[in-house]
Amino acid sequence: MGDKTLKIGFDNEKYLKMQSEHIRERIGQFDNKLYLEFGGKLFDDYHASRVLPGFAPDSKLRLLKELSSQAEIIIAISAKDIEKNKVRGDLGITYDSDVLRLIETYREQGLYVGSVVITQFSGQESAVHFKNRLESLNIPVYVHYIISGYPSNIPLIISDEGYGKNDYIVTSRPLVIVTAPGPGSGKMATCLSQLYHEHKRGIRAGYAKFETFPIWNLPLKHPVNLAYEAATADLNDVNMIDPFHLEAYGETTVNYNRDVEIFPVLNTIFEKIYGKSPYKSPTDMGVNMAGKCICDDSVCREASCQEIIRRYYAALNTLLKGETSDKEAQKIELLMNMAGITVADRKVAVKAQERARETGGPAAALELHDGRIITGKTTNLLGASAALILNVLKELAGLDHALHIISPESIEPIQKLKVDYLKSKNPRLHTDEVLIALSASAAMNEDARLALSQLPRLDGCQAHTSVMLSDVDIKIFKKLGVQLTCEAVYEHDTLYH
Repeated sequence: MGDKTLKIGFDNEKYLKMQSEHIRERIGQFDNKLYLEFGGKLFDDYHASRVLPGFAPDSKLRLLKELSSQAEIIIAISAKDIEKNKVRGDLGITYDSDVLRLIETYREQGLYVGSVVITQFSGQESAVHFKNRLESLNIPVYVHYIISGYPSNIPLIISDEGYGKNDYIVTSRPLVIVTAPGPGSGKMATCLSQLYHEHKRGIRAGYAKFETFPIWNLPLKHPVNLAYEAATADLNDVNMIDPFHLEAYGETTVNYNRDVEIFPVLNTIFEKIYGKSPYKSPTDMGVNMAGKCICDDSVCREASCQEIIRRYYAALNTLLKGETSDKEAQKIELLMNMAGITVADRKVAVKAQERARETGGPAAALELHDGRIITGKTTNLLGASAALILNVLKELAGLDHALHIISPESIEPIQKLKVDYLKSKNPRLHTDEVLIALSASAAMNEDARLALSQLPRLDGCQAHTSVMLSDVDIKIFKKLGVQLTCEAVYEHDTLYH
């Protein structure tokens, strides 16, 4: 059996076509300036590709490239996130590092990055350092301040002491994309502040919102929308029916609480600036066509249910490390109840736990695209996840599981290096060490070469381990594209990990 059973639920080409037409249309509604708030990840939206199988992680980037001659990018980052070293979960890097990565990637793709705006600034020292660092790299940086009573104190917000205090961001193109490393970065406030400043300069600029989630034309409790709530559980965001849209058009659409709460403010700002608001509801402001491009609803439902369970495990892991309170995990538990699922619906989790009980040590399981589940256990030579990867590669290559594709003789010197010279307490090989050893064997051994060549087939597979893995192992799984979850238990009962 091959890997052809990877099910598709989303029509990516249709999406690109509909979406770019829709954005162009929206630019045409305003004179010469549209501030487009770009939610989610721009060129590596893995959340979208996991819950909408068939959605390409770089879809939004491809859209932008179609519009690139008209577009410039502003990246917003919150001074609060810089201060607390907030980390982007899917890449494991801090938001400030991610800003530099984003700028570089956009530039490599031929997109114009105009500037960075530091939002919610109140003199944070780390934010000042970051500003200096960007300026030393010749990147224009602007600062937006905390406005007390935001978003309810409208008279203050729309005044010289509110938005008026913020730097005016100088832009040169008709389409201004405002993006960020993650949610809560102040993208919308940046757009609105700019509308205020543009108006003072006699320019009638527009604002629209491009968020992939929640999907406005799917039901509120659809797993795709619940998975989005799970993804933002740390922000206390909830999806809700857009009451303004219901009132204006008698049509039920889904939006999310922060957009619904801020809409009266937005509306007032539009009225103050233009005399009347171009939009009747938060849903009107959006330009998202993703819901119209789902081609197999059941595939997207199943993928979203798995995403919710993965988010649940991730929340339990951060709780164990003491990095969050239990609120996040509790919220995701509620979402699992709404979706009618439990951790028992994650087949690899059930299998890994069974194997751990059988062997009395840490174990791991991985599900291939055709549904076969392979397991790995801890041995003297290998950690469970390293053993798992070797077993999976043998299975995919059609090799006998008893076959040694890395000779035990070549593992021992690596263990000696780890323990005797590098003073490691754990002699077992991690996944990265096993892959390096396998690559070395592949030079001489045809079976090892065949096994190694199977690695790309792990992309998109599900895996689970019965204990928390080291950061090294987690990163390797991530690089291989494996969607991994871990039980929230440490392998050893020590105080320091």
